Amino acid sequence: MRQPLPPLIEAMFDTARYPDPAARVDLVETHASWLLLAGDFVYKIKKPVLLPFLDYGSLDKRLTCCEAELRLNRRFAPELYLAVVALTGTPENPQVGGCGPAIEYAVKMRRFAETGRLDRLCARGQLRPHQISELAATIAGFHQEAATAAQSTHFGKPEQVLAPALANFDELTRLLSGDAERMRLLQLADWTRSEFARLRPRFAFRKAEGRVRECHGDLHLGNLVLIGKRVTLFDCIEFSEDLRWIDVASEIAFTYIDLLDQRQPGLAGWLINEWLSCSGDYDAAPVLRFYAVYRALVRAKVAAIRAAQAGDDPGQARAYLALADRLVSPPPARLIITHGLAGCGKSRAARRVLLSDPTATTLCLRSDVERKRLCGLAPASGSGSPLDGGIYTKDISELTYQRLYALAQILLAAGWSVVVDAAFLERCRRQAFRALAEDAGLAFSVLAPQATPAQLRARVRRRLAKGR
Repeated sequence: MRQPLPPLIEAMFDTARYPDPAARVDLVETHASWLLLAGDFVYKIKKPVLLPFLDYGSLDKRLTCCEAELRLNRRFAPELYLAVVALTGTPENPQVGGCGPAIEYAVKMRRFAETGRLDRLCARGQLRPHQISELAATIAGFHQEAATAAQSTHFGKPEQVLAPALANFDELTRLLSGDAERMRLLQLADWTRSEFARLRPRFAFRKAEGRVRECHGDLHLGNLVLIGKRVTLFDCIEFSEDLRWIDVASEIAFTYIDLLDQRQPGLAGWLINEWLSCSGDYDAAPVLRFYAVYRALVRAKVAAIRAAQAGDDPGQARAYLALADRLVSPPPARLIITHGLAGCGKSRAARRVLLSDPTATTLCLRSDVERKRLCGLAPASGSGSPLDGGIYTKDISELTYQRLYALAQILLAAGWSVVVDAAFLERCRRQAFRALAEDAGLAFSVLAPQATPAQLRARVRRRLAKGR
Protein backbone atom coordinates (compact mmCIF):
# COMPACT_ATOMS: atom_id res chain seq x y z
CA MET A 1 0.00 0.00 0.00
CA ARG A 2 1.11 3.59 -0.67
CA GLN A 3 2.78 5.25 2.32
CA PRO A 4 0.84 8.20 3.82
CA LEU A 5 1.82 11.55 2.35
CA PRO A 6 3.49 14.11 4.65
CA PRO A 7 1.40 17.16 5.64
CA LEU A 8 3.34 19.45 3.26
CA ILE A 9 2.50 17.39 0.19
CA GLU A 10 -1.13 16.94 1.29
CA ALA A 11 -1.43 20.70 1.65
CA MET A 12 0.05 21.32 -1.82
CA PHE A 13 -3.07 19.85 -3.46
CA ASP A 14 -4.77 23.20 -2.74
CA THR A 15 -4.61 25.23 -5.99
CA ALA A 16 -4.69 28.53 -4.05
CA ARG A 17 -1.13 27.95 -2.86
CA TYR A 18 0.35 28.45 -6.35
CA PRO A 19 1.16 31.77 -8.05
CA ASP A 20 -0.19 30.65 -11.45
CA PRO A 21 -3.76 29.55 -12.26
CA ALA A 22 -4.42 25.82 -11.87
CA ALA A 23 -7.76 24.03 -12.04
CA ARG A 24 -6.40 21.03 -10.13
CA VAL A 25 -3.21 19.53 -8.78
CA ASP A 26 -2.06 16.00 -9.57
CA LEU A 27 0.77 14.08 -7.93
CA VAL A 28 3.43 11.85 -9.49
CA GLU A 29 5.60 10.10 -6.91
CA THR A 30 8.98 8.47 -7.48
CA HIS A 31 11.35 6.81 -5.02
CA ALA A 32 13.14 10.17 -4.54
CA SER A 33 10.69 12.97 -5.38
CA TRP A 34 7.14 14.27 -5.41
CA LEU A 35 6.06 16.03 -8.60
CA LEU A 36 3.05 18.31 -8.24
CA LEU A 37 1.37 19.03 -11.58
CA ALA A 38 -0.40 22.38 -11.25
CA GLY A 39 -1.82 23.98 -14.39
CA ASP A 40 0.93 24.71 -16.91
CA PHE A 41 3.72 24.00 -14.43
CA VAL A 42 5.32 21.21 -12.41
CA TYR A 43 6.84 21.65 -8.95
CA LYS A 44 9.37 18.95 -8.10
CA ILE A 45 10.04 18.48 -4.38
CA LYS A 46 12.79 16.14 -3.27
CA LYS A 47 11.97 13.62 -0.57
CA PRO A 48 14.03 13.90 2.65
CA VAL A 49 15.57 10.49 2.05
CA LEU A 50 19.03 9.01 2.40
CA LEU A 51 19.70 6.19 -0.06
CA PRO A 52 22.96 4.42 -0.96
CA PHE A 53 23.25 6.51 -4.12
CA LEU A 54 21.76 9.90 -3.04
CA ASP A 55 21.53 12.14 0.00
CA TYR A 56 18.50 14.44 0.30
CA GLY A 57 18.65 14.21 4.09
CA SER A 58 18.84 17.92 4.93
CA LEU A 59 17.16 21.06 3.62
CA ASP A 60 20.51 22.54 2.59
CA LYS A 61 21.37 19.42 0.58
CA ARG A 62 17.99 19.49 -1.13
CA LEU A 63 18.51 23.16 -2.06
CA THR A 64 21.96 22.39 -3.47
CA CYS A 65 20.51 19.55 -5.53
CA CYS A 66 17.62 21.71 -6.77
CA GLU A 67 20.07 24.36 -7.97
CA ALA A 68 22.22 21.70 -9.64
CA GLU A 69 19.16 20.18 -11.32
CA LEU A 70 18.21 23.54 -12.79
CA ARG A 71 21.72 24.26 -14.10
CA LEU A 72 22.38 20.82 -15.53
CA ASN A 73 19.04 20.33 -17.26
CA ARG A 74 19.21 23.73 -18.90
CA ARG A 75 22.04 22.26 -21.03
CA PHE A 76 19.46 20.46 -23.17
CA ALA A 77 16.01 21.70 -22.02
CA PRO A 78 16.24 25.41 -21.11
CA GLU A 79 12.62 25.92 -22.16
CA LEU A 80 11.42 23.41 -19.54
CA TYR A 81 13.52 24.29 -16.48
CA LEU A 82 12.47 27.69 -15.12
CA ALA A 83 13.58 28.31 -11.52
CA VAL A 84 14.19 27.04 -8.02
CA VAL A 85 11.40 28.32 -5.75
CA ALA A 86 11.11 28.36 -1.97
CA LEU A 87 8.11 27.02 -0.08
CA THR A 88 7.39 29.11 2.99
CA GLY A 89 4.94 29.09 5.88
CA THR A 90 4.32 25.80 7.69
CA PRO A 91 3.94 22.23 6.43
CA GLU A 92 0.19 22.48 7.09
CA ASN A 93 -0.11 25.92 5.45
CA PRO A 94 2.65 26.30 2.83
CA GLN A 95 2.94 28.93 0.11
CA VAL A 96 5.01 28.91 -3.07
CA GLY A 97 7.39 31.84 -2.87
CA GLY A 98 5.76 33.45 0.15
CA CYS A 99 7.38 35.53 2.89
CA GLY A 100 9.52 34.12 5.66
CA PRO A 101 12.15 31.39 5.84
CA ALA A 102 12.00 28.44 3.45
CA ILE A 103 10.67 25.17 4.81
CA GLU A 104 11.30 23.36 1.50
CA TYR A 105 12.44 23.99 -2.08
CA ALA A 106 11.05 22.93 -5.45
CA VAL A 107 12.27 22.99 -9.03
CA LYS A 108 9.67 24.77 -11.16
CA MET A 109 9.30 23.35 -14.66
CA ARG A 110 7.10 24.03 -17.63
CA ARG A 111 4.66 21.21 -18.12
CA PHE A 112 4.58 19.21 -21.35
CA ALA A 113 2.16 16.65 -22.75
CA GLU A 114 2.89 13.37 -20.99
CA THR A 115 1.66 11.53 -24.07
CA GLY A 116 4.83 12.69 -25.84
CA ARG A 117 7.18 10.86 -23.47
CA LEU A 118 9.03 8.17 -25.35
CA ASP A 119 8.05 5.46 -22.87
CA ARG A 120 4.39 6.34 -23.52
CA LEU A 121 4.92 6.39 -27.30
CA CYS A 122 6.68 3.04 -27.06
CA ALA A 123 3.90 1.49 -24.97
CA ARG A 124 1.36 2.60 -27.59
CA GLY A 125 3.46 1.15 -30.41
CA GLN A 126 3.96 4.64 -31.89
CA LEU A 127 7.73 4.98 -31.57
CA ARG A 128 9.27 4.87 -35.05
CA PRO A 129 12.79 4.29 -36.40
CA HIS A 130 13.05 7.87 -37.71
CA GLN A 131 12.38 9.17 -34.18
CA ILE A 132 15.06 6.85 -32.83
CA SER A 133 17.43 8.20 -35.48
CA GLU A 134 16.69 11.75 -34.33
CA LEU A 135 17.18 10.70 -30.70
CA ALA A 136 20.54 9.12 -31.51
CA ALA A 137 21.68 12.28 -33.31
CA THR A 138 20.50 14.44 -30.37
CA ILE A 139 22.39 12.31 -27.83
CA ALA A 140 25.53 12.17 -29.97
CA GLY A 141 25.42 15.96 -30.39
CA PHE A 142 24.94 16.49 -26.66
CA HIS A 143 27.86 14.19 -25.87
CA GLN A 144 30.04 16.04 -28.36
CA GLU A 145 29.42 19.34 -26.53
CA ALA A 146 29.46 17.98 -22.96
CA ALA A 147 32.42 18.75 -20.71
CA THR A 148 35.22 16.17 -20.75
CA ALA A 149 36.53 14.69 -17.50
CA ALA A 150 40.10 15.76 -16.80
CA GLN A 151 42.66 12.98 -16.57
CA SER A 152 43.42 13.99 -12.99
CA THR A 153 39.87 13.17 -11.86
CA HIS A 154 38.73 9.72 -10.75
CA PHE A 155 35.71 9.82 -13.06
CA GLY A 156 35.73 6.96 -15.56
CA LYS A 157 38.85 5.30 -14.21
CA PRO A 158 38.56 1.49 -14.22
CA GLU A 159 38.09 1.29 -10.44
CA GLN A 160 35.30 3.86 -10.69
CA VAL A 161 33.60 1.77 -13.38
CA LEU A 162 33.67 -1.39 -11.27
CA ALA A 163 32.62 0.08 -7.90
CA PRO A 164 29.00 1.04 -8.78
CA ALA A 165 28.55 -2.20 -10.71
CA LEU A 166 29.44 -4.24 -7.64
CA ALA A 167 27.38 -1.96 -5.38
CA ASN A 168 24.29 -2.99 -7.35
CA PHE A 169 24.76 -6.56 -6.15
CA ASP A 170 25.08 -5.51 -2.49
CA GLU A 171 21.76 -3.66 -2.62
CA LEU A 172 19.94 -6.26 -4.70
CA THR A 173 21.05 -9.08 -2.41
CA ARG A 174 19.54 -7.16 0.50
CA LEU A 175 16.30 -6.37 -1.33
CA LEU A 176 15.63 -9.70 -3.09
CA SER A 177 15.44 -12.71 -0.80
CA GLY A 178 14.42 -15.54 -3.14
CA ASP A 179 16.88 -18.40 -3.72
CA ALA A 180 16.51 -18.13 -7.51
CA GLU A 181 17.24 -14.40 -7.44
CA ARG A 182 20.26 -14.90 -5.16
CA MET A 183 21.70 -17.54 -7.52
CA ARG A 184 21.14 -15.31 -10.54
CA LEU A 185 22.82 -12.39 -8.77
CA LEU A 186 25.87 -14.54 -7.91
CA GLN A 187 26.23 -15.58 -11.56
CA LEU A 188 25.86 -12.02 -12.82
CA ALA A 189 28.38 -10.78 -10.25
CA ASP A 190 30.91 -13.39 -11.44
CA TRP A 191 30.33 -12.33 -15.07
CA THR A 192 30.73 -8.66 -14.13
CA ARG A 193 34.08 -9.27 -12.42
CA SER A 194 35.49 -11.41 -15.22
CA GLU A 195 34.26 -9.08 -17.97
CA PHE A 196 35.69 -6.08 -16.13
CA ALA A 197 39.08 -7.79 -15.84
CA ARG A 198 39.07 -8.44 -19.59
CA LEU A 199 38.02 -4.88 -20.47
CA ARG A 200 40.04 -2.99 -17.88
CA PRO A 201 42.65 -1.67 -20.37
CA ARG A 202 39.89 -0.49 -22.68
CA PHE A 203 38.14 1.43 -19.88
CA ALA A 204 41.43 3.19 -19.16
CA PHE A 205 41.92 3.90 -22.88
CA ARG A 206 38.48 5.44 -23.21
CA LYS A 207 39.15 7.75 -20.25
CA ALA A 208 42.40 8.83 -21.90
CA GLU A 209 40.60 9.42 -25.22
CA GLY A 210 38.09 11.81 -23.64
CA ARG A 211 35.07 9.51 -23.77
CA VAL A 212 34.19 10.20 -20.11
CA ARG A 213 31.98 13.29 -20.05
CA GLU A 214 29.42 15.13 -17.94
CA CYS A 215 26.43 13.17 -19.21
CA HIS A 216 22.73 13.04 -18.43
CA GLY A 217 23.17 9.95 -16.26
CA ASP A 218 19.57 8.66 -16.27
CA LEU A 219 18.69 8.43 -19.94
CA HIS A 220 15.77 6.00 -19.97
CA LEU A 221 12.70 6.53 -22.15
CA GLY A 222 10.73 8.19 -19.35
CA ASN A 223 13.26 11.05 -19.36
CA LEU A 224 12.88 11.72 -23.09
CA VAL A 225 9.94 13.56 -24.62
CA LEU A 226 8.82 14.46 -28.10
CA ILE A 227 7.95 18.17 -28.14
CA GLY A 228 6.76 19.14 -31.58
CA LYS A 229 9.01 17.06 -33.79
CA ARG A 230 12.08 17.28 -31.56
CA VAL A 231 13.18 14.76 -28.94
CA THR A 232 14.14 16.60 -25.74
CA LEU A 233 16.18 15.24 -22.83
CA PHE A 234 15.16 16.16 -19.26
CA ASP A 235 15.52 15.11 -15.60
CA CYS A 236 19.21 14.30 -15.55
CA ILE A 237 21.06 13.12 -12.43
CA GLU A 238 22.02 16.07 -10.26
CA PHE A 239 22.69 14.38 -6.93
CA SER A 240 25.85 12.45 -7.82
CA GLU A 241 28.84 13.51 -9.88
CA ASP A 242 29.98 9.88 -9.98
CA LEU A 243 26.75 8.84 -11.69
CA ARG A 244 26.84 11.80 -14.10
CA TRP A 245 30.52 11.93 -15.14
CA ILE A 246 30.52 8.66 -17.03
CA ASP A 247 31.55 7.01 -20.28
CA VAL A 248 29.18 8.06 -23.06
CA ALA A 249 28.81 4.32 -23.83
CA SER A 250 27.26 3.84 -20.39
CA GLU A 251 24.80 6.63 -21.18
CA ILE A 252 23.52 5.14 -24.45
CA ALA A 253 23.42 1.66 -22.88
CA PHE A 254 20.65 2.84 -20.53
CA THR A 255 18.32 3.81 -23.38
CA TYR A 256 19.22 0.57 -25.16
CA ILE A 257 18.17 -1.66 -22.26
CA ASP A 258 15.02 0.38 -21.72
CA LEU A 259 13.95 -0.32 -25.31
CA LEU A 260 14.72 -3.99 -24.73
CA ASP A 261 12.60 -3.94 -21.57
CA GLN A 262 9.78 -2.43 -23.66
CA ARG A 263 10.10 -5.44 -26.01
CA GLN A 264 11.39 -3.32 -28.87
CA PRO A 265 14.65 -5.06 -29.85
CA GLY A 266 14.52 -3.68 -33.39
CA LEU A 267 14.47 -0.10 -32.10
CA ALA A 268 17.10 -0.92 -29.44
CA GLY A 269 19.53 -2.18 -32.07
CA TRP A 270 18.64 0.72 -34.34
CA LEU A 271 19.45 3.21 -31.56
CA ILE A 272 22.93 1.78 -30.97
CA ASN A 273 23.55 1.62 -34.71
CA GLU A 274 22.50 5.22 -35.33
CA TRP A 275 24.42 6.54 -32.32
CA LEU A 276 27.61 4.83 -33.49
CA SER A 277 27.04 6.11 -37.01
CA CYS A 278 26.51 9.69 -35.78
CA SER A 279 29.34 9.72 -33.25
CA GLY A 280 31.89 7.51 -35.00
CA ASP A 281 32.71 6.10 -31.56
CA TYR A 282 33.01 2.47 -32.67
CA ASP A 283 35.50 1.83 -29.89
CA ALA A 284 32.45 1.88 -27.61
CA ALA A 285 31.23 -1.44 -29.02
CA PRO A 286 33.47 -3.67 -26.84
CA VAL A 287 32.23 -2.05 -23.60
CA LEU A 288 28.57 -1.63 -24.49
CA ARG A 289 27.49 -5.06 -23.25
CA PHE A 290 29.20 -4.54 -19.88
CA TYR A 291 27.44 -1.22 -19.46
CA ALA A 292 24.09 -2.63 -20.65
CA VAL A 293 24.21 -5.32 -17.95
CA TYR A 294 25.18 -2.69 -15.38
CA ARG A 295 22.26 -0.49 -16.44
CA ALA A 296 19.80 -3.39 -16.32
CA LEU A 297 20.90 -4.04 -12.74
CA VAL A 298 20.55 -0.34 -11.87
CA ARG A 299 16.96 -0.56 -13.08
CA ALA A 300 16.47 -3.75 -11.07
CA LYS A 301 17.75 -1.98 -7.96
CA VAL A 302 15.47 1.03 -8.40
CA ALA A 303 12.49 -1.26 -9.07
CA ALA A 304 13.29 -3.25 -5.93
CA ILE A 305 13.56 -0.05 -3.84
CA ARG A 306 10.20 1.18 -5.13
CA ALA A 307 8.60 -2.20 -4.42
CA ALA A 308 9.98 -2.15 -0.86
CA GLN A 309 8.69 1.40 -0.29
CA ALA A 310 5.22 0.48 -1.54
CA GLY A 311 5.14 -3.00 0.00
CA ASP A 312 4.68 -4.54 -3.47
CA ASP A 313 6.03 -7.70 -5.07
CA PRO A 314 9.42 -7.02 -6.77
CA GLY A 315 8.34 -8.60 -10.06
CA GLN A 316 9.73 -5.77 -12.16
CA ALA A 317 13.13 -6.14 -10.48
CA ARG A 318 13.14 -9.84 -11.35
CA ALA A 319 12.32 -8.98 -14.97
CA TYR A 320 15.42 -6.76 -15.15
CA LEU A 321 17.52 -9.59 -13.75
CA ALA A 322 16.21 -11.82 -16.54
CA LEU A 323 17.12 -9.12 -19.08
CA ALA A 324 20.67 -8.94 -17.69
CA ASP A 325 20.87 -12.73 -18.05
CA ARG A 326 19.97 -12.49 -21.74
CA LEU A 327 22.50 -9.74 -22.33
CA VAL A 328 25.44 -11.82 -21.06
CA SER A 329 24.63 -14.65 -23.51
CA PRO A 330 24.32 -13.09 -27.00
CA PRO A 331 23.90 -15.30 -30.08
CA PRO A 332 26.97 -16.06 -32.26
CA ALA A 333 28.02 -13.08 -34.34
CA ARG A 334 27.71 -13.15 -38.14
CA LEU A 335 28.96 -11.01 -41.00
CA ILE A 336 26.75 -9.90 -43.89
CA ILE A 337 27.83 -7.72 -46.80
CA THR A 338 25.56 -6.14 -49.38
CA HIS A 339 26.23 -6.22 -53.11
CA GLY A 340 24.81 -4.23 -56.01
CA LEU A 341 24.60 -0.98 -57.91
CA ALA A 342 23.24 2.29 -56.56
CA GLY A 343 19.47 2.11 -56.30
CA CYS A 344 19.12 -1.67 -56.07
CA GLY A 345 17.88 -1.52 -52.46
CA LYS A 346 20.98 -2.41 -50.41
CA SER A 347 20.40 0.12 -47.63
CA ARG A 348 16.73 -0.76 -47.32
CA ALA A 349 17.56 -4.47 -47.11
CA ALA A 350 20.29 -3.81 -44.51
CA ARG A 351 17.83 -1.75 -42.46
CA ARG A 352 15.34 -4.63 -42.51
CA VAL A 353 18.01 -7.00 -41.16
CA LEU A 354 18.72 -4.65 -38.24
CA LEU A 355 15.10 -3.95 -37.36
CA SER A 356 14.15 -7.64 -37.50
CA ASP A 357 16.92 -8.84 -35.16
CA PRO A 358 15.10 -10.14 -32.04
CA THR A 359 18.28 -9.92 -29.95
CA ALA A 360 19.29 -6.34 -30.88
CA THR A 361 22.87 -7.46 -31.50
CA THR A 362 23.29 -6.43 -35.17
CA LEU A 363 25.01 -3.24 -36.31
CA CYS A 364 25.43 -1.72 -39.76
CA LEU A 365 28.47 -0.04 -41.30
CA ARG A 366 27.61 2.22 -44.23
CA SER A 367 30.18 3.05 -46.87
CA ASP A 368 28.59 6.43 -47.66
CA VAL A 369 28.80 7.53 -44.00
CA GLU A 370 32.38 6.31 -43.46
CA ARG A 371 33.54 7.72 -46.80
CA LYS A 372 32.30 11.16 -45.77
CA ARG A 373 33.80 10.79 -42.28
CA LEU A 374 37.19 10.07 -43.84
CA CYS A 375 36.86 13.25 -45.86
CA GLY A 376 35.77 15.40 -42.90
CA LEU A 377 32.10 15.61 -43.93
CA ALA A 378 29.00 15.06 -41.82
CA PRO A 379 27.10 11.83 -42.60
CA ALA A 380 24.03 13.65 -43.99
CA SER A 381 25.91 16.32 -45.95
CA GLY A 382 26.31 16.37 -49.71
CA SER A 383 29.81 16.29 -51.16
CA GLY A 384 29.16 17.85 -54.58
CA SER A 385 31.51 15.25 -56.02
CA PRO A 386 31.31 14.10 -59.66
CA LEU A 387 31.35 10.44 -60.59
CA ASP A 388 34.91 9.10 -60.10
CA GLY A 389 35.97 12.44 -58.60
CA GLY A 390 35.98 14.31 -55.29
CA ILE A 391 35.31 11.80 -52.51
CA TYR A 392 34.68 9.03 -55.06
CA THR A 393 38.20 8.64 -56.41
CA LYS A 394 39.81 5.20 -56.53
CA ASP A 395 42.16 6.06 -53.65
CA ILE A 396 39.38 7.25 -51.34
CA SER A 397 37.28 4.22 -52.21
CA GLU A 398 40.20 2.00 -51.20
CA LEU A 399 40.56 3.87 -47.90
CA THR A 400 36.81 3.55 -47.33
CA TYR A 401 36.86 -0.23 -47.69
CA GLN A 402 39.91 -0.44 -45.44
CA ARG A 403 38.04 1.52 -42.78
CA LEU A 404 34.95 -0.68 -43.15
CA TYR A 405 37.15 -3.76 -42.74
CA ALA A 406 38.84 -2.38 -39.60
CA LEU A 407 35.54 -1.36 -38.03
CA ALA A 408 33.95 -4.72 -38.83
CA GLN A 409 36.87 -6.40 -37.04
CA ILE A 410 36.23 -4.32 -33.92
CA LEU A 411 32.48 -4.98 -33.86
CA LEU A 412 32.75 -8.70 -34.61
CA ALA A 413 35.43 -9.19 -31.96
CA ALA A 414 33.11 -7.50 -29.46
CA GLY A 415 30.38 -10.05 -30.22
CA TRP A 416 28.16 -7.89 -32.46
CA SER A 417 26.82 -9.13 -35.79
CA VAL A 418 27.67 -6.77 -38.63
CA VAL A 419 26.04 -5.76 -41.91
CA VAL A 420 28.40 -3.83 -44.21
CA ASP A 421 26.30 -1.69 -46.56
CA ALA A 422 28.49 -1.01 -49.58
CA ALA A 423 28.48 -1.75 -53.32
CA PHE A 424 31.16 -4.49 -53.16
CA LEU A 425 31.27 -4.58 -56.97
CA GLU A 426 34.84 -5.95 -57.00
CA ARG A 427 35.16 -9.66 -56.24
CA CYS A 428 38.43 -9.12 -54.34
CA ARG A 429 36.66 -6.92 -51.79
CA ARG A 430 33.91 -9.47 -51.25
CA GLN A 431 36.54 -12.19 -50.80
CA ALA A 432 38.44 -10.10 -48.22
CA PHE A 433 35.37 -9.81 -46.00
CA ARG A 434 34.51 -13.45 -46.47
CA ALA A 435 38.02 -14.32 -45.28
CA LEU A 436 37.52 -12.03 -42.27
CA ALA A 437 34.45 -14.03 -41.24
CA GLU A 438 36.08 -17.40 -41.91
CA ASP A 439 39.20 -16.52 -39.91
CA ALA A 440 36.97 -15.63 -36.95
CA GLY A 441 34.85 -18.76 -37.37
CA LEU A 442 31.71 -16.76 -38.10
CA ALA A 443 28.85 -17.21 -40.56
CA PHE A 444 29.12 -15.11 -43.73
CA SER A 445 26.52 -14.18 -46.31
CA VAL A 446 25.92 -11.72 -49.14
CA LEU A 447 22.73 -9.66 -49.33
CA ALA A 448 22.20 -8.79 -53.00
CA PRO A 449 18.87 -7.08 -53.84
CA GLN A 450 17.87 -7.19 -57.50
CA ALA A 451 16.47 -4.41 -59.70
CA THR A 452 16.13 -3.79 -63.42
CA PRO A 453 18.14 -1.01 -65.14
CA ALA A 454 14.93 1.00 -65.52
CA GLN A 455 14.24 0.73 -61.77
CA LEU A 456 17.81 1.74 -60.96
CA ARG A 457 17.59 4.86 -63.16
CA ALA A 458 14.23 5.88 -61.69
CA ARG A 459 15.43 5.50 -58.09
CA VAL A 460 18.63 7.46 -58.68
CA ARG A 461 16.66 10.25 -60.37
CA ARG A 462 14.34 10.44 -57.34
CA ARG A 463 17.34 10.70 -55.01
CA LEU A 464 18.86 13.49 -57.10
CA ALA A 465 15.54 15.36 -57.05
CA LYS A 466 15.50 15.15 -53.25
CA GLY A 467 19.10 16.35 -52.96
CA ARG A 468 20.34 12.90 -51.91
